Parts: sequence; C-alpha cells; structure tokens
Amino acid sequence: MRNHWRRQRQHDRIGCDPKVKFKGFFMRILGALIILMSVLWANAAVAEDTYITAAALINVEDGSRLENVAIVVRGGRIVRLGTQTSVLKPDGARHIDLAGLTLVPGMMDMHVHLSGDADTPFFARLSYSVPRQTVVAVKNAKITLMAGFTTVRNLGASGYSVIAVRDGIEAGDAIGPRIFPVGHALGITGGHCDNNILPSEKNDVAGGVADGPWAARAKVRENIKYGATAIKFCATGGVFSKGTKVGIQQYSLEEMKAIVDEAHIRDITVAAHAHGTNGIKAAIVAGVDSVEHVSFLDDEGVALAKQYGTYFSMDIYNTEYTLTYGEANGVPEENLAKERLVSKRQRESFTKAVKAGVKMVMGSDAAIYPHGDNAKQLSRMVKYGMTPLQALQATTMNAAALLRQERDLGQLKEGFLADIIAVKGDPLADITVLEKVRFVMKDGKVYKTE
Repeated sequence: MRNHWRRQRQHDRIGCDPKVKFKGFFMRILGALIILMSVLWANAAVAEDTYITAAALINVEDGSRLENVAIVVRGGRIVRLGTQTSVLKPDGARHIDLAGLTLVPGMMDMHVHLSGDADTPFFARLSYSVPRQTVVAVKNAKITLMAGFTTVRNLGASGYSVIAVRDGIEAGDAIGPRIFPVGHALGITGGHCDNNILPSEKNDVAGGVADGPWAARAKVRENIKYGATAIKFCATGGVFSKGTKVGIQQYSLEEMKAIVDEAHIRDITVAAHAHGTNGIKAAIVAGVDSVEHVSFLDDEGVALAKQYGTYFSMDIYNTEYTLTYGEANGVPEENLAKERLVSKRQRESFTKAVKAGVKMVMGSDAAIYPHGDNAKQLSRMVKYGMTPLQALQATTMNAAALLRQERDLGQLKEGFLADIIAVKGDPLADITVLEKVRFVMKDGKVYKTE
C-alpha cells in the first residue's frame, strides 16, 4: 500500500512539473510540424512536375520516331516517357504543349571558345583583359544555350575566365549551357597555344605554356586545381597563331603521354589540337580521348583512331566564315593563307574518317565563327559524308560518351537529365531545322519557348 501511494505522489509531482508539461507540449507541436511539412513537401513535389506534349520525339540511338509523345519531368530528370495516351498528366503538373514540334535531346558542342567573338577585330582581342573576356563569355553562354546547345566543352580561355562562368551558371548567377572547361590550353614555348605576336621585351607568355614532361604534368595539375574538368594541349601548329606551321608536330610523344597520364589518373578527359599527320597519330598513341581539327589525316591515322577508340572533332564549317569575313575582321594574311591550305584537305579527311567508321563528335570551334550558329556545322557534316542521324548522334549521344556522361546526357530516356529541345520539322529529313530551335529545357528548367 505504501508503494502504491509513493508511486501516486511521484506521478502527481511529474504531472505538476512545468518543465515536463512544456516538453510534452513541444514534442506534440514538433510532431504536428513534421506531419505538416511532409504534406507540404509531397504537394510541392507534385506541383514541380512538368508535363510536355509534342508532335514527335526522335530516338537518337536508332533513329526511330515516336508520335504524339508525352514526357513527365520531375527534379530535373525525365521520369516518364511515352505516348499521350499511355503517359497522362500528373495532378498539379505544369503542362507545356509543343504541338507541331519534334523533340530531340539538347545538343552538345565539343569545341567552343566562349570568351572570344568572331567579329572582334583580330588585334583588338589583344587588349581584352580577363574580366572583359569573362563578360564576353557570359554573353556567349546565353546565346549558345538559346541555340539549343545545353552542354559544351570549352577548349581554352585566358585566366580561368570560362571556369568562372561555369561556376556562375551552376550557382544561378548566369544563364548558359552545362560547361566542361579546360582552363588554359597546354602548349610549347612559341607554339600554337602560346602568345607569339608581341616582341620579346613584353615577355608575353600564355598561361598554358609548359615544356617537358614534368612541367606539362604540373600544368595539368594547376588547371585541375582551378576547376578544369577537361584538358587540352596543342600537338601541332594552328591556323590562328603567328609563326607556326599548321601541319608540324609540336609536343613530343613523351610530353603528350605525360599530359594524358596525369589527366587520366585524375579521371579527366583530354583533347589534342592536331592538324598535321604526325601530330594526329602521336596524340592518338598517347591516349587522348579526342583529336580536334584532324586536317591532314592518312590511312594509318584512321586505323589508329579505330584501334584506340579515339573520337574525332572536326570543325569543317568555320572555314567558310573565315574566308568570307576574315579579311574584314583584320585577320592577317598569314592566317588566311593557312586557312586556305587546311580547308579542302580537312573536309576530305572528314569524309575519309566517316567512311572508315571512326567515332565522331560535333565540334564547331565557335568563336572562329559566331556563337549561336553552332548548328550550321551539322549540315556540312551531312554534306561531307554523314547521314542526318549520324550528325545528330555526333552532337548528342556520342558527345555524352566522350564526356563520360552517357548515363545522364545525350538521349531522351527515363532517368536521364531533362535536356530537351524542340524544332519544327524532322531533323532526320532536313538537318538544318536544328538551326532554328523553338524550345530549350536544361535540367528540367525552361529557358526558351516560342
């Protein structure tokens, strides 16, 4: 009996204790808030759904066409895809009706220079500071996205300017495509990736200059330190540099191997600028992931590319712009002469590579011609040997594979990121319809609709 009364008095004391009462009240309020937040979160998840309907969708894997398509986008990814009769609009979803338009994956350009403009007078570019180049890159990033290119690889810029733009886009401070930037392009002293115009007393050396295997490794590490997600080096001379012969190899095979090895152990892909025959083959043997330009290609180079699984990125449109407008833009005759030397041969090499079945991606070298006109490259790729489907694959699924992003980008499939563009017409019947993109979505967010 005494134990009973002792327990009762203890219970009464607890029941009267203000601290205990407050704790119980707090726990009940917390529980109610958790339930309320769960309900609000569930409702918000539904409200964030986007339901897209369109006339058709192109499957870039096999070229098949799905009519009366419907897509549900949630959290930046495609969660449902089918016909409008099989995929219904979720409750509360926003509906985007793209009647009469065809959906394709967001395009991907594997060779751009966002910090440069084609119509800037040639020598005026020398006066551009890194902050000025960054402003130019912000402008061109938006233009590029609005043209339907949701992913680009920026193959060289001064002062990590485009890396800053990439970070700004990811933070929501700027509008543009998903950018894989290289930072400074690596090159030898006096080579294509150096600054060779000013006299010696100015001591003007490009940020990517590195001579010898260990110096080249250090430069790779430096680029990665400051945010590069790809690496580029100049294996040969180039068109738009002073004093370099466009077909002559620059980096040695030993140096190239050091660059590739250093990048690959950091899980970073490598691109090699290479016009000349020997430079192309040395870069392939060194293990690069892609070779850019590939102007003077021989049969051995083709065989090596197939053996190593190397991608070719060949900018066969921009020669038209350079030879038409270059003189008016102040491009020196030395550079125009090299463009004339390269143009016809590069297109012949492109045809050779396509016929042989070399893996190809689309790379425009935008900045040599205007940003926003990137898709004009595709019609030339068709003219010089590709089918429209091959050209479309080069700028979608092949590019995604080169970037090791093939599980997220390059196709319109359930589970993939919602990078979706829409055009009027069928790009497999007329590839030029991709030059006039009507709708752009990147990561599930709409940036353009007409």
